[in-house]
Amino acid sequence: MGIFTVEEARAELERLQPVLREIVAVRADAAELAGAVAHGGRSLKLGGLPELKAAQAKLDDLMTRVQETGAELKGFAPLLVDFPSDFDGVPVLLCWLEGEAELGWYHRADLGFAARRRLPDSE
Repeated sequence: MGIFTVEEARAELERLQPVLREIVAVRADAAELAGAVAHGGRSLKLGGLPELKAAQAKLDDLMTRVQETGAELKGFAPLLVDFPSDFDGVPVLLCWLEGEAELGWYHRADLGFAARRRLPDSE
């Protein structure tokens, strides 16, 4: 696992945006398919069990692509992506939550999301 500077994490997040958008779209399809299959049916628009299995496989592949960058996918709905970093020798995670326009938050690695703070240059 690598350590990202703020600039590197922002650049990687920008490169990941198409993958993250695809995760959101496939996640919605998988949820609709799962609901239809759970009730013994099919989605008129999306299909049935074979399509659900394909959507789940696609999600696994997309999530692996995120993890391969060194980023950590911490949340699925909503998406939460953390980038390991270091502020003055203290391990932190630069974090992006689905819906945010940019990477503008961090928290100490040992404290978690509840201790989230704005990055100093994002205020």
